[in-house]
Amino acid sequence: MIKRSSKNYIDNLLENNKNWKILDIGCGFTAHKNASVICDIQDLQGFYKDKKFVKLSEKTLPFKNKEFDFVIASHVLEHVEDPAFFIKELERVSSQGYIELPTILEDNLVFENKKDHLWHMEFDDIKSHLIVSKKIQFLEPVLTVSSIKKLSEYFRQSLILELYWKDTIEYKIVNKNILANNKISRLVLLRKFLSKLL
Repeated sequence: MIKRSSKNYIDNLLENNKNWKILDIGCGFTAHKNASVICDIQDLQGFYKDKKFVKLSEKTLPFKNKEFDFVIASHVLEHVEDPAFFIKELERVSSQGYIELPTILEDNLVFENKKDHLWHMEFDDIKSHLIVSKKIQFLEPVLTVSSIKKLSEYFRQSLILELYWKDTIEYKIVNKNILANNKISRLVLLRKFLSKLL
């Protein structure tokens, strides 16, 4: 089961279950405060002195089956080469967790996302599953990570997918077959904007 959630709901859930063993994977310098184990491809053990840190060096997560009560993967899935394998690994190491992802809109707006994001994510509320497709850059980015974080204070639901899963992560990888020349030009957008003002 996978469904929409919110970071606030997850924060409260973890705060009320402080005895849980919680893994935060791929979090960089922003691990969840309740995480007991941090795992990242960067060596951050000097930064996380008060928590157990595990450096990820292989595709397979270096943990036992169902080792954790909860796993957090915030802004990770869009980076991995094999999303199906990564999803299976999340399901293997825990029975529940939280996945946070950029929407297609956010992914297209941010400069830093242009090169290192491989996948677009959508959520089908009718079938309750994650839809994964190859990333397509529909427009040239105009914002930095810091500016999108400020915008997400007001437009979080438009920019961030917040998902809670339990037991399984239902997903579908699709091929959208959208031509790259369907890119939205900033010049065309500006002309349309100006034409409304005049």
